[in-house]
Order: sequence, then structure tokens, then C-alpha cells
Amino acid sequence: MKRKFIIIIGFTQFLFWSKATVNAQVAGDFKALESKIDNYLTDGVGNGFSGAILVSKEGKVILNKGYGMANKEKNILNTPKTVFDIGSNTKQFTGAAILKLVEFNKLKFTDKLSKFFNDLPKDKQNITVHQLLTHSAGWKESFGQDFDHISRELFFQDLFTSELLHEPGTKYSYSNVGYSILARIIELVSGEEYETFLNEHLFKPAGMQQTGYLIPHWDRNLLARGYNRNVLDRGSMVTRYLEDGKVSWHLKGNGGINSTQEDMFKWYQALKTNKVLTKSYFEKFIKPYIGPEKGRYQYAYGWGISYSDRNTTRISHNGSNGAFSHSLIWNFEEDVVIIYATNSGSPEVERIAYTVEKMIFDENYQAGPIKKNPYFFVFDFTKANPPKKAKELLTLIKKEHSQDFENSKVLNRIGYIIIEAKNDLDWAIELFKLNVQLFPDEGNVWDSLGDGYLANGQKEEAIESFKKAVELNNEDSIKKLNDLLFNNE
Repeated sequence: MKRKFIIIIGFTQFLFWSKATVNAQVAGDFKALESKIDNYLTDGVGNGFSGAILVSKEGKVILNKGYGMANKEKNILNTPKTVFDIGSNTKQFTGAAILKLVEFNKLKFTDKLSKFFNDLPKDKQNITVHQLLTHSAGWKESFGQDFDHISRELFFQDLFTSELLHEPGTKYSYSNVGYSILARIIELVSGEEYETFLNEHLFKPAGMQQTGYLIPHWDRNLLARGYNRNVLDRGSMVTRYLEDGKVSWHLKGNGGINSTQEDMFKWYQALKTNKVLTKSYFEKFIKPYIGPEKGRYQYAYGWGISYSDRNTTRISHNGSNGAFSHSLIWNFEEDVVIIYATNSGSPEVERIAYTVEKMIFDENYQAGPIKKNPYFFVFDFTKANPPKKAKELLTLIKKEHSQDFENSKVLNRIGYIIIEAKNDLDWAIELFKLNVQLFPDEGNVWDSLGDGYLANGQKEEAIESFKKAVELNNEDSIKKLNDLLFNNE
């Protein structure tokens, strides 16, 4: 008996040591991965990246950190508690709210628009809730601007009289306005405002107190300002909602909800543990129904469903309004979640979450550095150098950034930004001159150079530039030139 006891003790100790060794190895792997991702994003801050990321595996947080500035003017840094606009990730909340109403027996996926709206045109009457959820109803993507406040009646009048892109149910065509219709259906069926319903039936059960439009008690010091291309300050979207006292129908239901990394992680946890949706309804929530790529990408009820090169399921969605960009990726079988937000939107940083995903699953993958977007590159140069250094800027463009300046749009837009901001007009003129050197046969760039001279009070130079633009068939320059030549008072 004594010998058996010793063997059992020895085996137990072996199990303990083995488990401890495995745990230590896993912890070490997590630490190495955390450092790898953190170094990649930290290095990117100098090139204009700002935002936040949360990475978890099997519910364990590997990295949760902010980078760069939430508010440049006040020198407020991004943190895991910073509030970002999540854009079209709003759609997953709308989809979940519809599922709750179906669960409450107040709604069916097969219900038609004619059940909720009167006097619909014939081609809209039989569109179903399911078709709205899956972007197969045929609506165009959007119309109007995010903060255009037209009445609800006019919004839906314009929408219901617009032409469909295709017969409902036959194709996938991504549509923001389809989700705005769903938001109105939620209101009509529940008798509550859209945000109120989400707050009561989704956010509160999940423990999310910093998610919404107007309802949360926002700390203004935690509201990120959005910087388009890390250059144009678009402000905080929450601040605009608070100033307006309402949310535009161009946004409601399809975009514009604000949240934090930590709240969005609570959302994932609530879905995983069936706090907000029962198992059967959660399965409906993430079931792929239709999409542009059969087998590789399909749409569920507010989620995109795709497949990794490991042949595992990726549940994800992205959102962007130009200044803010947001991604949520859930590698379902591996239970790896990446929640990413940036307030310095540009093509160079919008897909960082997918780069991080590669870093997680391929230990040999080496991510290239986050590049300066061309707008930030030029602005950074103009802030550090006087206009007489314009030739050096042109040399750098040709040597290191030629692919970013394959057309005249970038320098043109930056020149006008400087004019609008009434900053260094000499730099605006120099940028327009560089554009003329790069694209001498485009009338538009000569027209812009004329505008630069005119803004700086250089009338004669403006006239010569507009003349050249007219020679190159730029019609906009004709009136400007006539005004300068014949309206001298």
C-alpha cells in the first residue's frame, strides 16, 4: 500500500509539473505574441497610426492597449476606455435586436414590408425582414450624408420611391438604408426608440455601459476625435449627436454607434455565453445566407462570414466613416477575437486587424511597417520644413512614395486643405506647383494653382495659371479668368 501511495503521489506531482510547464509555455507564447503585436503598433504611431486594440484567445486577454492621440489639441492619449465610432459594426446590434423580437414572437423573418409601412410601391411590398438583414432586398448602399437631418417621413418617402438595384432576394448588394429600415421596424414593433431597445435588451444584459449614441453618460475626455488621413480633424461623433440632440436616419440602425474596446469585448462574451441570444438564435445570427463569393464570403444577420486559410470560420465586420475605422474579427473555432479601432482613418491602417490576425496564426509571418499615408507624409513634411524645401519633397515623392502619387488628387486636396485652414498659403502654392510638374497636361492642376495664387493675392500669376488651364480645356477656369480680366472694380 505504501508503495502504491508513493506511485500515486509521484504521478500526481508529474501531472502538476506537466500542467505547470504547459501553462508556462502558453503564458510565454502569449507574452511573445503580445510583444510582437505591441511593437508593430507602437512603431506605427510615428507614421500616423492612432487607435486601440484588444486581442484575446479563449476569453483570455492577450493585449488591450491604446496608441497615439485620442485628442491632439488636448494631448489626450488613446486607452482601452477611449470611445470610438464603430461604423457599420452597428449592424450586428440591429441584427441581434431583430432576433430578440423574433424570440419575443413579435416578428417573423418572413414578414413583409407591407406589414409595417402603408402605401408602398408594388416592387417594395414583398421585401422581407430576412432580405433586409442579408442585404438581398435590392436597395442601393446609401443616400444623403451622415449628419443630414431630414425628417423621418421625408427619409422613408425618398427611400421607398427610389429604384431598386435588382429583384428582391436574387442578389447580394450591401445596403446601409436596408438596415435603417430595420431600425424603424424595431421601433414600430417594440414601441421603443431604436437605441432604447438596444440598450435594454442587448447592452444592459451584456454589461455594456459605454455603447450607444445618446443614452450613455459619456465622459467627454474619453471621446476620441476622428482625424481623416491623420490630417483632417472631424471631431467626436458623440459630440455631434449631443449637439444635435438626435441621430440622423442616414445613420440610425446601420452605423454610427460609439463604443470602447472593453465594451465590445463584453459583447463578444455575452454572445459566447448566450446572455443576449439563446443558442438557437445565436446560430441563426451567424449563419451564412448569401454573398458575392459563394463559399468564401457570405453574409449573416449583421456579420460577414468568411473562411481562413486554415479552413476555419471567421465571423467579422468592419466599419468606417473616413476618420474612424473599426474591425471585429472572431475566429470561431480557435476562439480568437480581435477588436480594433482607429481614429486616424486611411487605407494604410484600415486593415490592421487582419494583419494582426496573420501575426497570431502564422509565427513566420513578418508584418511590414505601417506606412505614412500620403496625406500625412506631405503634411508632416510641410510642418517640419519651409516652402523653399519643396524640391526636396518632390525628390522624396519620386524616390520613396511614387506609388502614392500616381494621380494628381493627393497634392491637389492637400493644397486646398491648407487654403481652407488659412495656414501657410506659400506651401499651398508650392504643392500646386509640384502637381503641375508631375501632371503638366492636366488642366485641373493648373486651375488649382490659379486658386492658390488667388488666395494669396497674386492676381497676375493666377491669370496666367487659369489661361493655361483653359488651354487644356478646363471649363471651371473660364469663369474665373473672365472675372479677373473683366470684373476689375
